[in-house]
Amino acid sequence: MAYFKNTELLPERRGIAGVVNKSLDQSEQKSRAYRRGRRFGAVSSLRDVKEEFLVKNATEQPPRRPHRQRFSPCEVPFLDSVTYLLEPKDNVKFAHFSLGYIEREEKTSLNEPRFGGHQTLEEREESYHARNRTIYCGFVSKPNGFPSTGFDVDAKDKKYMHKCIVVVSSCIFGSSDFLRRPTSKVISEYSKKNVCFVMFVDEESFVKLSADGNIPDENGYVGLWWIVIVKSLPYEDMRKTGKVPKFLSHRLFPSSRYSIWLDSKLRLNADPMRIIEYFLWRAGSEYAISNHYARHCVWEEVLQNKRLNKYNHSAIDEQFHFYQSDGLTKFDSSDPQIHLPSCTYHSYLRFVSIIVSFFLLIFTVKLHVSAVVPEGSFIVRAHTPMSNLFSCLWFNEVDHFTSRDQLSFAYTYLKLRRLNPNTHFYLNMFKVLYLLKPLPVYKFFNHISCHLPDIIPSRTVNDEQSRSCFITDYHEIKVICTPNVPLREWMKCPVFRQILYLYPRL
Repeated sequence: MAYFKNTELLPERRGIAGVVNKSLDQSEQKSRAYRRGRRFGAVSSLRDVKEEFLVKNATEQPPRRPHRQRFSPCEVPFLDSVTYLLEPKDNVKFAHFSLGYIEREEKTSLNEPRFGGHQTLEEREESYHARNRTIYCGFVSKPNGFPSTGFDVDAKDKKYMHKCIVVVSSCIFGSSDFLRRPTSKVISEYSKKNVCFVMFVDEESFVKLSADGNIPDENGYVGLWWIVIVKSLPYEDMRKTGKVPKFLSHRLFPSSRYSIWLDSKLRLNADPMRIIEYFLWRAGSEYAISNHYARHCVWEEVLQNKRLNKYNHSAIDEQFHFYQSDGLTKFDSSDPQIHLPSCTYHSYLRFVSIIVSFFLLIFTVKLHVSAVVPEGSFIVRAHTPMSNLFSCLWFNEVDHFTSRDQLSFAYTYLKLRRLNPNTHFYLNMFKVLYLLKPLPVYKFFNHISCHLPDIIPSRTVNDEQSRSCFITDYHEIKVICTPNVPLREWMKCPVFRQILYLYPRL
């Protein structure tokens, strides 16, 4: 009789029985591997692709890039309750002027109607002056008889949006993300009754969300989100279309006083009124936006966008050269007039982070206009004249140039300050350097769309037999292999990396 421990024979009982059991175990493992290969089809070839790529290209591997710095949510000293929260009286330090918007272009032109209108260079220059005026700010229509310029919503949704005073908004266009509902247990009853949570989607995304089980109830809600279906999108570029609700919340919600923008990759994890109190009221600001977690220089952002092929390189160069010709310069520590230090700020941030970590402190640095590149996925703003003007100007830059709004943020802000030296814009840029006890404002996710076929490889493998794979159906784990594209290019996709993580032996 054999004695077992942890499914293995004890040494004193090994012999012929041990040899037989070992042989049976090997056969069973081969059978399981065979069944797994049949189950996942082409995915089983990923193991061969990985081995072949690593062996044949070991000498051609580029130098390893440093590990991406990991960031954690910060502890934000919010108020314990919104029960006794009072909105501060109208702050006299904020600029007051009347701002109107061009609704229709009456002049005859052979140009097709555009959502952003046909702004001339002179009109663009004049719009930067903060005084009583009418400016371009999207939603420009043509005379009767011309088609809509886009971003049309139902009359019922428009009526609901006109009643909102405080708004939390986000969008999903082109089925680019899942619907992430705000964490209901951290939202106060006051906010649930008085704050509008609006999610803008196109028809394609609505069908996908409905298939995933996110079907609006009889009142039009999915959880706390009020779903607004946008028809006739103003741009073919879905990222540029997403800038409409991101920048123009004061146009979409004309009665609103405050708004919070969340990118679709974020889930709201704090009460909206506590967010407004902390980032605006307590800071005495009218516009709050998070600083980029890794880059602080526009020059670095340009290179990163081109390196990762985020947009057409020629379009990026055209925009960047225009900004340089209009006065955008690198940071110079010896120039006291520079309001947005950039490239040399890294060493300072690193030094402060080390010191703070050493003493185990919670330290949040508020960079009041001291960083060039914003992260841009989280914006809190009061709908003051100066805030609305800045939002319109920033949108006009995105409308005219690329959809990469990080490239135009510093230029727009600096030009606005330069042309209005006596009118201050109270901008709050915040950067978290260290975390001890996590209490996140929002939870971060990756976008689910990778658009892998559009990636331009930085280096190809000189082997006709080499293969690279990309996922065509995330839910069914289908993989297609294509020649002459390095596997490391597909490894940039979070979905692809997740598959290799879930199935490391494939």
